[in-house]
Amino acid sequence: MRARLALPVALIAAISVTATACQSSSGDDAGAGGKGTPAAASGAADYNPTPYDKLKDGGTYTTVGTFDDQGNPFNVNATLTASRVWGWYNANAITYSPTGEVQYNPDYFSDVKVSVKGGNQKVTLTINKKAAFNDGTPIDWTAIKATWKANNGSDKDYAASTTDGYDQITDVARGKDDKQAVITFKGVYASWTSLFTTFLHPKAAKVDNFNKAYVKKAHPEWGAGPYTVGKWDTHSGNITFVRNPKWWGKKGKLDKRVYVNLESTAAINAFKNGQLDYVSAVDAESLKQVKGLKGTEIRSGGSPFGYAINFNTKSSVLGDKAVRKAIQESIDRTQIAKIQFQGLDYKEPLPGSGLLYSFQKGYEDNVSAVLKYAPDQAKKDLDAAGWKPGGDGIREKGGKKLEVGYTLLGDDPLGKATAGALAAMLKPVGVRLVIKKADDADFSNILSERKFDLFLSGNRSMDPFGARYLCEMYCSDRDSNITGAGSPALDKEIRATSDIADLDKQAAAANKVEQKALQNYARLPMYSGPSTYSVKKGLANVGATIFYTPLPETVGWEK
Repeated sequence: MRARLALPVALIAAISVTATACQSSSGDDAGAGGKGTPAAASGAADYNPTPYDKLKDGGTYTTVGTFDDQGNPFNVNATLTASRVWGWYNANAITYSPTGEVQYNPDYFSDVKVSVKGGNQKVTLTINKKAAFNDGTPIDWTAIKATWKANNGSDKDYAASTTDGYDQITDVARGKDDKQAVITFKGVYASWTSLFTTFLHPKAAKVDNFNKAYVKKAHPEWGAGPYTVGKWDTHSGNITFVRNPKWWGKKGKLDKRVYVNLESTAAINAFKNGQLDYVSAVDAESLKQVKGLKGTEIRSGGSPFGYAINFNTKSSVLGDKAVRKAIQESIDRTQIAKIQFQGLDYKEPLPGSGLLYSFQKGYEDNVSAVLKYAPDQAKKDLDAAGWKPGGDGIREKGGKKLEVGYTLLGDDPLGKATAGALAAMLKPVGVRLVIKKADDADFSNILSERKFDLFLSGNRSMDPFGARYLCEMYCSDRDSNITGAGSPALDKEIRATSDIADLDKQAAAANKVEQKALQNYARLPMYSGPSTYSVKKGLANVGATIFYTPLPETVGWEK
């Protein structure tokens, strides 16, 4: 699955319910918003949590994965895959529990203090005295400063994924000694932990290295952690991580961590043949193939994925807000969810936000506040906007037919079925959906150059602070807002939410602003889905973890 990653939010092409599926076959009412639908999506985690001392020493853990073109997760062109690979040979300094509670890793940060003075937040990170990069450079306050400088937007030469939060830091200074970093914010930044979950070696933070050094390359000398690169085969794309002799913390339980470069269908076969220890079941067919295999088990839980249809407001036909609203009113999201979840025993309510998931505290259904499924109203909206039904049923205005493109990546059956269903929904309203096929490899290019009218894609949340991404999603002056919708006035309201110190109050304010942003009718949340994996029995701390990233040294095999 191709993905574009902002360190906290990964953008994913919606080929299918990514890394998702659920157990058993389903009835006719599968999906979102049907009868018997739960009040919230699943917030369950299922990953065989096992204490460190109950794991055996040794063994190998093999999954699908490879290095991507850009291996620096702070870079705008990085992917979800790149972020996961990075975590096996670089710092995991701050992680989250499955439900989003902050966890500081004492092997990196031995003490963390947060205070507010004169309305400005100060974070004091005391760094573990033993902590050092693999090249011998001590991990100290300069690494925190270098990471801030590379990502705060002050130097436009850095192709940084997101500047949010970093741009609110006014200073990173040396504390009582080199092993203490004092971070000062303008105002209060409640989700500051998301900025320093990992960090850069000061050399890696130099602009040329930040942009180019990790292109199809690993730099283990700039890394740190229980594992380091053993073998990186640039021909096959396979990667092997081995224990790091320079690691100062608890030693990794595994002898080797192996990534094998395979397509998803080949991965299912490799798992069935015993070559892989873990594989994601992406649809009912793949789940059927892996379910019940001897020595394996299914692990399924909640999903931090959210998929939405993006409307390109810069395209000629979708520049008209009335057309966008009418299309959204014509889309039966419950029907699309049924297609996505067919053959899976899974239900969720229709998603109401692009920020928070329905299993999270502070979630509100902002979509329902501004939009109803109403094809008859859609017809009235198009009539009022001057789009009159033509002889063939397709509306016309000024001699131009109401035709809208829908960009479909790859040849996935679920993707095709979804496109077909959307075309069937829009036709009675007088809109012709023109399905345009593209290759998976074109994903980044389609988005960066806005080569689409309608495009279904997803986000993978890397932390629980959904309100933090309000600007990334909806600000009119951000490249990450792929719809191009918004206004300077709305941008101002969006940015004001980031100054709210209390996370609950910030979420409440962000919900109000998201309702305004959704009235541009440029983004329609569609579904999330579960996360389901087939795993060899005995593999610990691996599976559906939601916001949790298990530390590499805690992944292994039960005694």
